[in-house]
Amino acid sequence: MALKDNQKSSHTIVLSFSEQTYTSFMKDNQLAHKIICDEYAKHPELFPNGMSAGYKLNGKTRVSQKLGIQMRKIVVGGVSFQIRPSFVLPYMRAKTADVAGPLFLLRFGVPFWALAVVFGRNAMYWYRLFLSLGNFSLVGTTIHHPDRLSEDVLADEHHTRIKGQKAYIATTIASGCILGVEATLSACEKALKKAYQVFKDEAQYLKATYQPKTVNTDGWFATQNVWQTLFPAIFVVECFLHAYLKVRDRATKKLVEFFETAADKIWQCYTADSKRSLSQRLRRLAEWTTNCLQDCPMKENLLKLCAKKKRWLAHLDFPYAYRTSNMLDRIMKFMNRHAFNSQMFHSNVKATSKNFRAFALIHNFSPYSPAISAKDPILNTPVAKLNGFIYHHNWLQNLMIAASLNGFRQHSNPL
Repeated sequence: MALKDNQKSSHTIVLSFSEQTYTSFMKDNQLAHKIICDEYAKHPELFPNGMSAGYKLNGKTRVSQKLGIQMRKIVVGGVSFQIRPSFVLPYMRAKTADVAGPLFLLRFGVPFWALAVVFGRNAMYWYRLFLSLGNFSLVGTTIHHPDRLSEDVLADEHHTRIKGQKAYIATTIASGCILGVEATLSACEKALKKAYQVFKDEAQYLKATYQPKTVNTDGWFATQNVWQTLFPAIFVVECFLHAYLKVRDRATKKLVEFFETAADKIWQCYTADSKRSLSQRLRRLAEWTTNCLQDCPMKENLLKLCAKKKRWLAHLDFPYAYRTSNMLDRIMKFMNRHAFNSQMFHSNVKATSKNFRAFALIHNFSPYSPAISAKDPILNTPVAKLNGFIYHHNWLQNLMIAASLNGFRQHSNPL
């Protein structure tokens, strides 16, 4: 999805209102000025550039036939913007209170037809409502401030199908949040570069000088080359877990005892706390493999793991980098469930990208389980934990506010 396509429709400012306050906001110009100035002082990133030079009220929109709600308009730098309350969705599709529950269930792969059976409407209504979330900038909506952009990320391709054709979802994750998902029909370097470019564009829109230090990937060279092309100064951290899985997947029943010993030795290598210790343990693993194992695929992969000593040693130069893809793999399980249970990808690449982008935002903003949320009832979502604060206690209203200007944040100075 091209960045400029999203920016074209980003002339709506979303602010937190109760319905009672919003009624007064629409009737009283003086109160409207006060609320706008107060919100701008607290959250300037929700407003367009040029607000520091002033603004003026510019009338109201027509009354929505769907919800019977009007919106105020303001002019900033000669451009007209609408102010939408957070308790309604874009284009007055619905009130957040009416759809927060059904949209939350989509995180767990509930089919659209099931939502229609339980909550009314029809499957296409829920599908279109869900898909509309994919118009927002993933990075800008998720990250409150440029300083929260992670210097260490994970990247991999989720495998799916579009109209029966093999497709790949180029996925970028950091700090428990999905920051990039873009569909492509090929896993070649050229196609993946175009897909991962979307994450780079959105991240550098938020912070022009953004340059991650490390990216954790599997052993697919096209993925590694793309990240080194997009961010020349980045260091590619090859996933240690994938190296272990290649050994495990080739351990036959006859090699169970050998595999258990090898797994212990691999774990000892992973937990080494110095380059000297890691080098020594890898050398001993290679010697044991050569002397104790007959020729077999498991032996070949053990020796390949040992031969990557330079890569594993480099891990220790970046103590905050992700050494394994565990975080990404856990999230991809939810992505796979969403794709399989919904059976929705009878469409095209663009719609599939929007679909996964919508899923990503629901994942980022929806709450943890009650057991986890009880530990911190305020910062109880991935995005709240990442940013350290929330705009609103309701997860969907928090998402709507964060998606002000479609998530393309400016971070201008308050009045």
